[in-house]
Amino acid sequence: MQLISGFARFLRSGWLKPVAPVLVGAMLAVTTPQADAQSLFSPAIKVNQDIITWYELNQRQQFLSALGAPGASETEVRNALIDERLRRQAMREAGIEAAPEDIQVGIDEFAARGQLSSDQFLQLLADQGVDRETVRDFVADQVSWRDYISARYLSQARPTDDEINRALGQSGGGGLQVLLSEIIIPVNQQTIAQAELLAEEIARLEGYDAFEAAAIQYSAAATRENGGRLDWLNLSSLPPALQPLILGLKNGDITQPLTLPNAIALFQMRGLREVATGATNYSEIDYAIYNMPGGRSADTLANAAKLREQIDTCDDLYGIAKDQPAEVLQRIQSSPSEIPRDVALELAKLDINEVSTTLTRNNGQTLLFLMLCTRTRDRGEETSRTDVANALTQQRLTAFADSLLAQLRAEATIVEQ
Repeated sequence: MQLISGFARFLRSGWLKPVAPVLVGAMLAVTTPQADAQSLFSPAIKVNQDIITWYELNQRQQFLSALGAPGASETEVRNALIDERLRRQAMREAGIEAAPEDIQVGIDEFAARGQLSSDQFLQLLADQGVDRETVRDFVADQVSWRDYISARYLSQARPTDDEINRALGQSGGGGLQVLLSEIIIPVNQQTIAQAELLAEEIARLEGYDAFEAAAIQYSAAATRENGGRLDWLNLSSLPPALQPLILGLKNGDITQPLTLPNAIALFQMRGLREVATGATNYSEIDYAIYNMPGGRSADTLANAAKLREQIDTCDDLYGIAKDQPAEVLQRIQSSPSEIPRDVALELAKLDINEVSTTLTRNNGQTLLFLMLCTRTRDRGEETSRTDVANALTQQRLTAFADSLLAQLRAEATIVEQ
């Protein structure tokens, strides 16, 4: 599982798009039915002046299937090879070709993801019927296309200081928003070992559907009902320590398991965008925690739902907690960096006077009725300017690459057999 996961994560890097995963670990040679009736080296697809043979289709399917990687169906392989030819034609016209040493570095990195040497990696694939030239062509396309897009668009993709300020929410006129899915796995002393193993398995999942299914089955957050999907969140609302981690994800990537009090969290990136308004940094968060015995039992959750209907603001909780021990209700004003990570994550999802009942304490025996009271705006900078600049640049390069490829397809003459 670990070896296959490493390869699959490499396939998601650069400008490759995640698609529905195939069966992980499939190591069968795949043949193209149409190729049986034709010479393997006869044309299967013509892309402008270039030919894709049945042999190439067969090899690419075997290559992806041997790695347990997404995109190994015949239709997906056909589309991928057409895109590859279009990219190659554009690069040939521009006089760009990957240097042999750069290709070798790419193969070395590819092999290292599976904890193999390049020779071991290539031999493993050869045992599955995949030629070395197939691997070389695949890696060369990725390396040279990355270099081509950077050379052509990097100057346009780099954000200005004003754009970085807006992304950080410092100009009062914009910022970055992220679209995430989440899985929150509750743990206690008895279940932590099992939960950690489960979280590691989830972190290796491929594709949005697999993560959504895991959220429905395992997550304790309210978002489990819609597959863990969150609405767009301002990056500045997330815990400061989490912001660089999220910015480092590409679409489809899943974080490594994050340890929280009485829970383990995982997040999958679904989108990143710049917005004209709405992103603001905060110097202080005012929130309330009403501790309810019984943890996430049905009775306690039902009582929490009733309580939510009885109150409108945090101040109303004082009346609920009257005559109870002082520790039952906590009213806290704190800077974002000082708030416990699990609490900060829940607060990031809430509007003023909204409530979360996802978290527990006391080894799962106490439910936290968490309510956001107010947020105080701040012009300070929590997220690294370099992190934001890199995220914006990558986002824009991806958009340029997608747009160019779509244009090349629209202008191309493509004939499929």
